[in-house]
Amino acid sequence: MGHTFDIEILIKLGISALLGLVIGLEREIKRKPVGLKTSLVISIVSCMLTIVSAESAYMFPGDHDVNITMDPLRLAAQIVSGIGFLGAGVILRRGNDTISGLTTAAMIWGAAGIGIAVGAGFYLEAFAGVALLIFSVEFMPILMTLVGPKQLREKELRLQFHVQSKTRIADILKIMKEEKISLKNIRIKDLKDGNHLVQLIIMVDYRRKITDVYYTVSAIEGIEYVEIESH
Repeated sequence: MGHTFDIEILIKLGISALLGLVIGLEREIKRKPVGLKTSLVISIVSCMLTIVSAESAYMFPGDHDVNITMDPLRLAAQIVSGIGFLGAGVILRRGNDTISGLTTAAMIWGAAGIGIAVGAGFYLEAFAGVALLIFSVEFMPILMTLVGPKQLREKELRLQFHVQSKTRIADILKIMKEEKISLKNIRIKDLKDGNHLVQLIIMVDYRRKITDVYYTVSAIEGIEYVEIESH
């Protein structure tokens, strides 16, 4: 019985490592902060703690006078909240007030959940969870750009440029709208040299190349020092 039990634990750890590997590879391919090694560690350790938690609950059966009852998943419950510490570390706020790292933080949480599911013996559910997770992150955005609403068929770009005459700013924004460039956020700043810095968050068709947007904006009269960046 003991030998069979040990083999089962090794199988669980192996499955959690395999599923953690799939999640880690997805992040590694995209060069995200949390990659292969981190996902493997989270998934394997979550699985191990779940096994330890479940098995240790039955190591103290009690006696005639004292009946000890323990929650089989008490450690696993703490994993879900404790993993938020790692997730918070990958969420960054950039200088243009945009937030990045939320998907990676969610993937960390997902890797922990997969490890818990495997440790608790829910193998089929764990495999299905990873398959749906990868589909949601990799293929759902592509599907939405094809059949989703207009907002999901556009990509967001950060654009900034200098304008000498402040009276030209309104005309420039009007021309950009005519060029099928939607404005999401506008920030105008006066510079010491008399010029004006215009910072925009714009939306364009996802198929439109950044270079095409750059050439279009650069050709507008009155615009200087164009800088464009994809999120």
